[in-house]
Amino acid sequence: MDINYLLNSGFMIQDENIVLVFDDYEDPAEIVDAAYDRGDFDRLYIFATHAHFDHFSTHIRAYTPKVTRFIFSSDIKRTKRVKLFPAPKISYVKRYSDWEDDVIKVHAFDSTDVGVCFLVELPTGRKIFHAGDFNWWHWDDDTPDNIALADKVFKRQLKRLDGLEADVAFFPVDGRLGASQEMGATEFIKRTKIGGLVAMHRVGFGKWQPSQEFLAAAKDLPTWSPIKPGEHRKFDGEKFLED
Repeated sequence: MDINYLLNSGFMIQDENIVLVFDDYEDPAEIVDAAYDRGDFDRLYIFATHAHFDHFSTHIRAYTPKVTRFIFSSDIKRTKRVKLFPAPKISYVKRYSDWEDDVIKVHAFDSTDVGVCFLVELPTGRKIFHAGDFNWWHWDDDTPDNIALADKVFKRQLKRLDGLEADVAFFPVDGRLGASQEMGATEFIKRTKIGGLVAMHRVGFGKWQPSQEFLAAAKDLPTWSPIKPGEHRKFDGEKFLED
């Protein structure tokens, strides 16, 4: 499985002849453009977890001729931007709903922000989880009431993910949260069964260095914290391999 970092929470994944693109709002290294021009895939699926500007952009409509399906969170349907896309090629998914064709299966989970998380099952049996903006948004300088609400919402939603299995999970480790940036990821890996974790939503911050608390929970779980657009790793089921 080949994984390329685009920007923020944007990634392109190629598993054999299937290409998945998640939350491509900007692609400074033109990774998706290059893959599109090569055309070494049979199916191209483009996902957007929600309508925030740093997750959904109209530039992805340029890929329409070769796109198998645009799979968007239902909140995007209410935006003006989506009217620029060809409606027959879009599928909107709500939280806890499913979508599938003859190649992939998609399940959408709720978020702690807007939109959804995606769990995608590929023909090889591999599974990809992309959290979108689902996270434990614990801001230390927030009001006690808001902190308590964020904690409650995250823990409630996390119960719905109990036992979730995925080969690779993409999860926010947002540097703006300071000392709390790992809280969501740490609890997530405790409750799920994943093969590798990719940190995202870190624009403007350096490479994530997992704390001892995280490492104690993760044990031997491989992690990758991409910083530069265009970074690439191959995931072999046990580790993220550099070029």
